[in-house]
Amino acid sequence: MAITDWPNDERPREKLLLKGAHSLSDSELLAIFLRTGIKGKSAVDLSRDLLNDFGSLRALLTSDQSSFCSHKGLGTAKYAQLQAVLEMAKRHLGETLKRENTLNSPDETRSYLHSMMRDYNHEVFGCLMLDNKHRVIVFRELFSGSINSASVYPREVVKQALADNAAAVILAHNHPSGIAEPSQSDIQITRRLSQALELVDIRVLDHLVIGDEVVCFSERGLI
Repeated sequence: MAITDWPNDERPREKLLLKGAHSLSDSELLAIFLRTGIKGKSAVDLSRDLLNDFGSLRALLTSDQSSFCSHKGLGTAKYAQLQAVLEMAKRHLGETLKRENTLNSPDETRSYLHSMMRDYNHEVFGCLMLDNKHRVIVFRELFSGSINSASVYPREVVKQALADNAAAVILAHNHPSGIAEPSQSDIQITRRLSQALELVDIRVLDHLVIGDEVVCFSERGLI
């Protein structure tokens, strides 16, 4: 049965407009993105098949172009459209955060950094540069690869923070494994950077470890 033959309150688009996007399942949200199905399958049926093939919505959203386009109902145009949607979501979070004091917006800060760093398949270390009212100036990705105390250079962090006229920073790095538990190396890096930045009157407010969840040093008493 075509979606147009379903009752209005069961059609994904009408359901979203009536009850809000939060009321939709992953397959219903994906169906709205796809817009159409394929021969013999509605957009919702196709979405269910795709989620089953990829294993999860997140796996689909973060798949590379080759993997994405190899599935029926998907292609280069849909891949480009998806990347645009994901980038708009990141920019929306960034613009929202720039209007707020980060200390008063911990959830937005976590969401923004999680969206920026969670899906890398390698470690990335960055700094959220803040002004004297703790509003966001810019987010900088500074180092990548295998992050440890030897591969993060305090001098470069200080240099960039001064160039951005930052009064404070929030450090962040990801764990590609998805396990956000801070390591001893993470703690050592934080101490070294805090000491180096303190010499130029720049405060380290927190260090966030990004995995499937987000762990804050401040909440663990590590900073």
